[in-house]
Amino acid sequence: MKKRALGTTGLEIAPVVLGGNVFGWTIDERASFAVLDAFTDHGFNAIDTADCYSAWAPGNEGGESETIIGNWLKARPQLRDKMTIFTKVGSATGGPKEHGLSREWILGAVERSLRRLGIDRIDLYFSHWPDPAGTSYEETLGAFDTLMKAGKVRAIGASNVDAGQLGESLKVARANGLPGYQAIQPEYNLYDRARFDGGLRELCIAENIGVVTYYSLASGFLSGKYRSEADLGQSVRGGKVKNYLTPRGERILKALDEVAAAHGAQPSEIALAWLIAREGVTAPIASATKTAHVESFARAAQTRLAADEIAALDRAGAEG
Repeated sequence: MKKRALGTTGLEIAPVVLGGNVFGWTIDERASFAVLDAFTDHGFNAIDTADCYSAWAPGNEGGESETIIGNWLKARPQLRDKMTIFTKVGSATGGPKEHGLSREWILGAVERSLRRLGIDRIDLYFSHWPDPAGTSYEETLGAFDTLMKAGKVRAIGASNVDAGQLGESLKVARANGLPGYQAIQPEYNLYDRARFDGGLRELCIAENIGVVTYYSLASGFLSGKYRSEADLGQSVRGGKVKNYLTPRGERILKALDEVAAAHGAQPSEIALAWLIAREGVTAPIASATKTAHVESFARAAQTRLAADEIAALDRAGAEG
């Protein structure tokens, strides 16, 4: 599968990244291994997780996803050099954590992540949220610099930042001789476009910053299996999907259905193909709970949308 350069990180990844948030939450270790095996068998090579996944699930403490990925890598040591591992620091249960980007917290958290993952270097380490405690960019980037110089982290990124925050962090990095963020992870899909389109997207293109999007299928809404409130009980994410049951959501599903029919594809495959084709996006992150989902990712990666199809999807997703 053809790889893409991930900004200036020096990493090259296939056009879909596997989301590890479901490991240890909606699927157990055995099912996770099956998904991971299928993912690599199809030629994909990047996995995204976080140290807090999946602390929100009853009985979990966080770190379950990293542990499962680590156990999988341990059982398949020949794959470590072929796989690109992303993880994140600075959250507790999926949301912002005070002091989550302080030097002390980062230097302790990285050791825990490395231990759970069973690796000696994280390929791409993201700050998960802007720090509500107000830790300075100089302190946070200084901690990342220490880890990069120690060989514990190869590249760094930021998740959930806006254009102003990213721009300021880059200024601080340059002024202090520190590494700047080389990739970002924004929420972005055909429905949720405001956080990335505009200034943030333009900045990433101008600075050659890699972009891997999360909620790429809008919590499953863009799969097309949620058409009314009666469908919401199909998943633990049904509560989030309810917010997409709007006239604009209906327009997007209609456009996805039409393009999917022309390609003999599923709506989710077209939604991912739209992201893959989007200038400024390196690759969407998508989660899988069964191997059939991974097979769908492979079809999405091979789908080429015509200019008029992209335009139709853009119009359907436009706000207003």
